[in-house]
Formats: sequence, C-alpha cells, structure tokens
Amino acid sequence: MADEGKVLEAIEVARTSGKIRKGANETTKAIEKGEAKLVAYAADVNPKEIVMHLPLLCKEKNILCIEISKKDDLGAAAGLNVGTAAVAVVKEGDAKAAIEALKR
Repeated sequence: MADEGKVLEAIEVARTSGKIRKGANETTKAIEKGEAKLVAYAADVNPKEIVMHLPLLCKEKNILCIEISKKDDLGAAAGLNVGTAAVAVVKEGDAKAAIEALKR
C-alpha cells in the first residue's frame, strides 16, 4: 500500500503546479472522462456510498486509486479548510514523478 504522506504530498504539489478536482462528484467525472491520473478518497466518509464506486471506476480505467484514512487530511492537501471525500489529480504538474513512484 502506498505511503499516505507521499500521496498527500503529491496532491499538494499537483494542486500548486498542475490541476486537481475536489469532491466525489468532480472526481467521478474526471475518472469517467479518463482525465484523472491519481485518485485519493477518504476512508472516514459517511455514508460510504459516496466513495464506494471510485475504486471500481478507477480499476476499469486503469487509474491509480488510493484510500486515505481521514477526509480532513485529504481536504488539507487539496487546499481546503474542510475535509473532502475525494480528490483527483487531473494534471500532475511537478507531481508527475511522485505519482509515477506511487504506481510502483
């Protein structure tokens, strides 16, 4: 399993140098369009149905999908003051190498 800190760091770098989508709906759209390079979703989302479909969609589209334990951590990495259920990195920017490393 990928290191949570590395995943959050990759999201932060992509946020400042590339492009990310925040929230379950935006993330789902990015996956369906095949734009997402990395998807991270929170394990502590209630109800679970909000993010349950993401790993399956990612598997279909061959997109790296990683579970993060807390939505607050995910929200902070995405530059939000609140937690978020999911984040998709659409344009890696300077995080390209970090995301490639996570795939190994």
